[in-house]
Amino acid sequence: MTIKVSKKSYLFGRGWQRWTPLFLLLPGFGLYLVMAVGPSVATAVYSFTDATGIKGAPVNWIGFDNYDEFLFRGLASRDNIAALQRTLIFSVLVTTIQFGLGLLLALLLNQKLKGRTFFRTLFFMPVILGVAIQGLMWKLLLLPNGGPIAEMFGWFGVRSEFLGGQPKEAFLWVIVVQIWANVGITMVIFLAGMQTIPEDLYEAASIDGADGWNLFKSITWPQLTPAINTNFLLNIIGSLQAWQLFLVLTGYKNGTQVLGYLVFAEGFGQTSGSFTTAFRQGFAAAASIVLFFLVLVLGLAANRLVNRRERKYLG
Repeated sequence: MTIKVSKKSYLFGRGWQRWTPLFLLLPGFGLYLVMAVGPSVATAVYSFTDATGIKGAPVNWIGFDNYDEFLFRGLASRDNIAALQRTLIFSVLVTTIQFGLGLLLALLLNQKLKGRTFFRTLFFMPVILGVAIQGLMWKLLLLPNGGPIAEMFGWFGVRSEFLGGQPKEAFLWVIVVQIWANVGITMVIFLAGMQTIPEDLYEAASIDGADGWNLFKSITWPQLTPAINTNFLLNIIGSLQAWQLFLVLTGYKNGTQVLGYLVFAEGFGQTSGSFTTAFRQGFAAAASIVLFFLVLVLGLAANRLVNRRERKYLG
């Protein structure tokens, strides 16, 4: 049966009133242009200039010089490429470990165990803390002289400089803090997905003789597809863009910089600890465009993978 809707039944009336939805959308669309599109376009334009951000300083159009310097010119380009590679390593490790640990915690805390609400809250609590608080807490915990973790390591005869030691060691500790700070949201998304799985599926499979692993492989894993896809994309994009913890925990320490922190350091003049140089916001804009394309390419690739998985399990 086909239902015909007359023009008179249109919700917002006739004539100029038909434009009401557009008028209602204009404030939000205008805010989006000002807060998102405008800065993005300005960043792209600034990447072709030698802008410093200093009031009164001249701004000259230099074309692709910033990109050439960032990717190909001199020793600095090697450090930039190293930061790019380090960003990818950071993303792979954080995404893999955070995804797996979040899933494991969700599986454990989805059981009818005593105190599960407390532990859910405990694991989620770091998410609500600001990055500065997260970083400062761990900086105190990781003090090489007298810090709690140093004392614990001392029980086993192990000494470490933690964040102040070798770059690889400091880099790994930032990965630990990053996972600690964000695994709670991964866990919650998985828990939310598990709550949507009908108990009837588990009961029917149990009657057929399925055990714990088979239940997970045949029911939980396929039914968690939306949550898996969401966490996969969020973890990849979030880890690629992460840099604030590096600022708080290590500062501009050679061998630990990721691309996001490089953008901040170049744009606001920080190059080594508290030492600052002239601002290079044009160069920082070019670096941020490189980061944008990195996130875009990997995000699209990840999205294609999750879409393929979604078609496989959900049709």
